[in-house]
Amino acid sequence: MKRRALEFLIPGDIRSATGGYVYDRRILAELRERGWTVRVHALDASFPHPTGAALEHAERVLAGIQPQTLVLIDGLALSAMPGVLRRHAARLVLVALIHMPLSAGVQSNPARMREVQRTEADALRSTRHVFVTGSVSCDALLGYGLAPEQISVMEPGTDEAPLARRSPDGIVRMLCVATVHPLKGHELLIDALAPLASLPWQLTCIGSLRRSSDTVTRVRARLQQRGLTDRIALLGEVQPAALARHYQQSDLFVLATGFESYCMAVAEALACGLPVVSTRTGAIPELVGTQAGLLVAPGDPRALHAALAAVLSQPGLLASLADGAAVVRQRLRRWSDTGERFSQALERLASRSATGRQATAS
Repeated sequence: MKRRALEFLIPGDIRSATGGYVYDRRILAELRERGWTVRVHALDASFPHPTGAALEHAERVLAGIQPQTLVLIDGLALSAMPGVLRRHAARLVLVALIHMPLSAGVQSNPARMREVQRTEADALRSTRHVFVTGSVSCDALLGYGLAPEQISVMEPGTDEAPLARRSPDGIVRMLCVATVHPLKGHELLIDALAPLASLPWQLTCIGSLRRSSDTVTRVRARLQQRGLTDRIALLGEVQPAALARHYQQSDLFVLATGFESYCMAVAEALACGLPVVSTRTGAIPELVGTQAGLLVAPGDPRALHAALAAVLSQPGLLASLADGAAVVRQRLRRWSDTGERFSQALERLASRSATGRQATAS
């Protein structure tokens, strides 16, 4: 098999448990299975708000890569260093991997959002191609002036998993898998559940507690205020095997997210046959459809409360949605499919780059 070389730049620890890092690890594994030689470069963890030292380090990493090499850069770093990229755009084949535009994280601050959009658009102009993990991100980048042919949507896959076991004791065990961050809606979820305290339920929240300390502080205070510290557990990140057990031991997946490009956690829940109560953002409506869950508008506390009340108070509805999730899981995309499409797209980029070099040389 012909081998191709790829340099991959990602900030922080690629072993992190958040969705973006999981996606990156799975894509790299799929590429290596298909004959790619991939070298990973860990950039400073301060991205997407890089220190001066972090930018200098990124500059050195790019300077040390051989000319005309394919370089895939995670959007957390790429979108925050347009000046560094401009200096290497002509000699390297720079390719972006955008999970979610950085501007999506600052929507509550319009001035800051416009600033981030300018920086992000500037950075993307130095790339030959952009991979995004969902159509919502694709739409956002088209708004930056990128042409449709410059963007490829590479949605995540899922692994086959056994059906979750329903709780026999009548307690509805809910699971939320998301970094505790303002966009993920943990406070909204707590407020929606608080009036339902008389019903039999428990909620386990799994996800990093280190990305937004202010949000974690507010969420913990909200749990105290609402008297839900014994009903809602914040576990932080857990190992993959432990996360798989939580999916298997839950009855319902809940997520009050305000914005998603795709939403791997919902796909993983459906792969286990878990019904879903969530929001209409990213690929969630496409994944859940009409038979596997109840979806509401992002940021609508009354609608979220009503959806949760319906599922928690009507065992027949929960059972019906679980049956729907068991059907939906059969048509989920697999990681091997995404990996093959990703590999083929990189092959085309490498071929075009080689053709361009030959034309220049002649």
